[in-house]
Formats: sequence, C-alpha cells, structure tokens
Amino acid sequence: MVATREAHATDIGVAILESGGNAVDAAVAVGFALAVTHPAAGNLGGGGFLLARFADGRTAFIDFRERAPENSSHDMYLGPDGKVTPDSVVGYRASGVPGTVRGLELAHQKYGRKKWAELVDPAVRLASRGFPVSYGLARSLRSPHASERLSRFAESKRIFLRNGKFYEAGESLVQAELAGTLARIRDLGAKDFYEGETAQLLAADMKANGGLITLDDLKNYKAIERQPLTGAYRGYTIVTAPPPSSGGVGILQMLGVLEGSGYEKSGAGSAATVHYMAEAMRRYFADRSEYMGDPDFYRVPVSGLLNPRYIAGLRQSIDLEHATPSASLHPGKPETYESSETTHYSIVDAAGNAVAVTYTLNDGYGSAVTAARLGFLFNNEMDDFAAKPGEANLFGLLQGEANAIQPRKTPLSSMTPTIVLRDGKLCLVVGSPGGPTIINTVLEVLVNVIDFEMNVADAVDAPRLHHQWMPDVLRLERGFSPDTVALLKARGHTIEFQGAQGEAAAIAARDGWLEGSADSRTEGTAKGY
Repeated sequence: MVATREAHATDIGVAILESGGNAVDAAVAVGFALAVTHPAAGNLGGGGFLLARFADGRTAFIDFRERAPENSSHDMYLGPDGKVTPDSVVGYRASGVPGTVRGLELAHQKYGRKKWAELVDPAVRLASRGFPVSYGLARSLRSPHASERLSRFAESKRIFLRNGKFYEAGESLVQAELAGTLARIRDLGAKDFYEGETAQLLAADMKANGGLITLDDLKNYKAIERQPLTGAYRGYTIVTAPPPSSGGVGILQMLGVLEGSGYEKSGAGSAATVHYMAEAMRRYFADRSEYMGDPDFYRVPVSGLLNPRYIAGLRQSIDLEHATPSASLHPGKPETYESSETTHYSIVDAAGNAVAVTYTLNDGYGSAVTAARLGFLFNNEMDDFAAKPGEANLFGLLQGEANAIQPRKTPLSSMTPTIVLRDGKLCLVVGSPGGPTIINTVLEVLVNVIDFEMNVADAVDAPRLHHQWMPDVLRLERGFSPDTVALLKARGHTIEFQGAQGEAAAIAARDGWLEGSADSRTEGTAKGY
C-alpha cells in the first residue's frame, strides 16, 4: 500500500513494490517523483525525516533536515530597527543547506533493495516528458501567495508561471532543467548534488545572488541516523520522530496527558473532548517554545518532558470546565524530572516493512527561488529558526534561544512521521504536512483510530482542531456542530475557523489487510495490491 498526496507519485511507489522493491525503495522513488509533480513541497532543495519499522522488529530514523550554512549568524535576519527582515522567508538568503538527496541515498544504501537508477528514473521521465497539471496544482500556482512570490524570480516565473500565462488543468508541465538534474543524480548519485556539476551550479547561483550556501556547505552536509522515540499509549507502542523534530516529544507528552483522563468518554468531536485535547495541546506548545532545539547543539530535556510525574502535573492543571488563558500558562520545569509546506507519504510492503516520510521546503514553494539551470526550488527553512528569540515566526510560533541560529545547526521541525504497533505487529503508519499543525493532526488521527475506533478513512477525514499556546486561539475546521462551538466558547475558548488543516496520509493494518487513506482535503491517493 502507498498513500501520497499526488497520483503519479502513488503509482510510481506501487510499481516499485510490484517489481520487487521494498518499502524503502518505494519511499525513495516517491520522494523523487513528488519533486517533479508537487513543487509546492516535494523537493530536491529541501529536507525532512524518514522513519522505518521493519518486519523483523528493527526501527530506523534518518534526519535529512536542512542545516544552517557556515556563514549564518544569530542576528542575521535583524534589521537596524531590531525587527526581523523578510529575507528569512523569501529569496536566496532564506535557504538552509538541502538534505533530501543525501537522506534518500542513505536510506537506499542501508535499507533498499533495488538499484538506485531504477528508483530515480521514473522521476526523470516525468520531468522530461511532462505530466498533466491537476486542478489543484493549477489553482495553487495561480494563488496570490504563490504567484506573487514566484513572479519575483525569473526562473520561477518562467517554469511555474509561464511568464504570466498560468497553467490550466490538463496542460502538460515539462521541466527540462529538473530532468537534467535528476538524470545526473540517477547516474552519479548524491555526490553530484553535493560535490559535482549540480553542486557547482547551485553554489555559483547562490554566490551571484547573495545567498549563503557554499560548495563547502554542500560537500560537508551529512544525513544523520538517530534513534526513534518510542512510547506507550493504551497498550499500543508509538514509534515516532526524535529531536530535532518537536513532533515526537509532543505526541508522546500529549498522549500521556490524555491517557487515564477519561477524556474520550464524551465521544469524538464533543465539546468536552475538544476542550480537553486543546488544553493538552496548549501545554505542550508552551514547553515547545522553551525547550526544543537541535540535540547536537542543545540538551533537549526529553526524559523530563515525558516523565510520568511531570505529565501528571500537566494533567492535573487542566480545568474540565474552563479554558486556561495562555498568558497565565508558562513553560514547565521538566529539568526537575530529567535523568536528553511540507508533504507526507506512508508505505507498507508485502513483507510488513513500513516507512513514513515527511519532507518539506517549509513554506509553499519554499523561498520561491528556482536554482538557475537546475530546475528545482530552494527551501526557506531558515525561518524555522528563532530569527529573534521570543518573537513569532511565519507560523505564529514563539521560540527561544534553544532554536537560535548557529552555523551547521538544524532548525527545529514539527514534522512527525509516526508508526503505531500493537503486540509487536504493525497497526498504523501516519504523518502530515502543515507546519506546527502537523503535531496535532497526527495526534488526532492516532486517537481517532485508537480511542474512537474509526477506520482509517474516517480517522483521516474527521474535522480537526489546533491550539499552539500562542496566539491564544482554538482553531477549528468547519464540520464541528454549532452546539459544540457554543459550548467551547462558554468554556472560555477564543474560536477561529480555518481552512483545511494538514494533508494526512495513513495506512492501517488490520486482520491481515491494509487500509490506506490519503486525505480527502487534497488530491491524494492510496493504492495497493
């Protein structure tokens, strides 16, 4: 089973499985395919996380997140007035050193089965021959957010906006420069991207336009294998992302708060259930603002944040009838208990190996800059650092010194690929894009399956909520009843309605069958055999 947000990528993943590839092989092929067909988030110029759980019980986590260039500095995005400048979001200076190509290669070398060229070649063909633009992609490219930013840069305007003649659904998008880059990666491996012709062109483009990424930055980039976080919830084993993801710690802390509370007795979508979940979310995001960062630069108090006594204190602080004002809630003291735009796809192969991959350019279409003669978009991941600790970033998140900018440092992420087991057997593979909403989206799919016994499609499609401590707002998708909303307001919540939250892609294993669901909020597809 393969679940992604784009049909061509799903088909490629299934074809790799059918031809004898394993879940890691399919994940590599899907990652390169999405770099062609989903330019808003699929990428060569970004980074992400890959989580795998193998049928023999082993687990693996590959961190191929972007890193701060050597020439970056703590206050690099502060103007003379002390305010954050826009070049942390748009343009060449917004980009961290990309990790996707190195990360996918590491996954293939350690855990893949098929030849590398077989996995990259489908993406080469998609880019060189073109593919029909979907309605969703056409609409996305002409949206004010994308078109205004992309039009600032000649290559982006030419390739993705046809110099102002927007693509219509069904028209073919051919990306010759990207096909050439992918062909070199297919034939020469990641070494081309980090040391070869692609690296030379990328570094020259950066230098000519005031960017920070150098040839040395590329050459020195390495993907990192880390130990996945593992926790327990109601008899299930939760395998999830460690720091520099803030998502795995968040999932495990919030599940800890929920467990034993009886919150689920009121039923899915009820005011009491939404209230309790929002309060758990509020408390974690307060901790996130203070304590989460790159573990290679900062001692993240993971065991303190997940200590049962600390979690019990968080649970006891929740008022069942009243919202806690965020201004009165501050990060806790986990050290007391110490003993350390994005897209997601999920894959399970015939042997029971499972892979969850979340990777990103950060904002939709990243920095909006397309690398000259290379055809791919750069990320704007530097905004995921605290450009000015204590001030909100692109997503409204407050972040502290733990996530301040330093050379070679990895920015904090919300990406949360997660795998759930029951009695040692695969139960669920899930993840989502969506900035900070990722963590809460994954949490909601998990509890919909475990606590509310939904099938995977209903669990993914159910209306979602999001609270991130600051701003003190409970955001709801449309679909909650007016009575529920009124009861939440009566409890003291400030309600804002939002558009679609996240794009979950999930696979459930049940009674020897696989059930796949790609979010109905998107044009995603789940296919299997």
